[in-house]
Amino acid sequence: MCAAVDIACWDALGKLLGMSLWRLWSGYQSSRPMILISGYYGMGDLAEEVAAVREVGVAGMKLKVGGSDPKSDAERCRIAREVGGPDFLLAADANQAWTRGDAIDSARRVADLGLLWFEEPCRWDNDNGELRDVRSITGVRVCAGQSELSAAGCRELFEAGAVHVCNFDASWSGGPTEWRRVAALASVYRVEMAHHEEPHLSAHLLASIPHGTYIECFHPDRDPIWWNLIANRPPLVNGVFQLSEQPGLGWELDEDYIEAHRIP
Repeated sequence: MCAAVDIACWDALGKLLGMSLWRLWSGYQSSRPMILISGYYGMGDLAEEVAAVREVGVAGMKLKVGGSDPKSDAERCRIAREVGGPDFLLAADANQAWTRGDAIDSARRVADLGLLWFEEPCRWDNDNGELRDVRSITGVRVCAGQSELSAAGCRELFEAGAVHVCNFDASWSGGPTEWRRVAALASVYRVEMAHHEEPHLSAHLLASIPHGTYIECFHPDRDPIWWNLIANRPPLVNGVFQLSEQPGLGWELDEDYIEAHRIP
């Protein structure tokens, strides 16, 4: 509820001032590459799925790992790299699946694949120290932060030297206001910022700062709302999402799509 109110207040302020939020929040850049979260287990042939991701027009994908052993999941990453190609942006997300030892083993197996990051490889109970170990021992870029609910929690990740990238989620926490606090802290610790999903909001936040990374989305089959509800969603050009100068969030809703899915 707090995040929803915070988002609404920022949107209203942007409209009042006649400024898009990415520009209101410093306006560092107006575009960011987009990657698609995919590769869920049991969804069919992975090579075909990666090829389908490329057809969507995104710059790359975040592949789910952690549901198998490190050797098998490393092979999944290699398939994604081979099918996607050398220019295909590729990250891996284990959703806190592994022990420290398995996470280090897995990271070493994919160290040559040029991953954007290795996300939440370690279990939650001692993740600050163990993420730091994965990062320092293997050299693989580590990402975490979506499970934190405050800037204070992210500061502990930064102080521990646990992450290269922080993917704090504004919609799960206190909204854009708290996300921007985290981003300010991250700049002090030389940590890059990502955002867990929510492209309608994350695009503005990530574009507004110099250390913003990649916008995340789902495949249209998994998230038809993002791909269909927003009538003025700009087309991707070479995998890049271009924000507009429309005030506030700037999104116009497709009334026909809403009506077609309205519950009587």
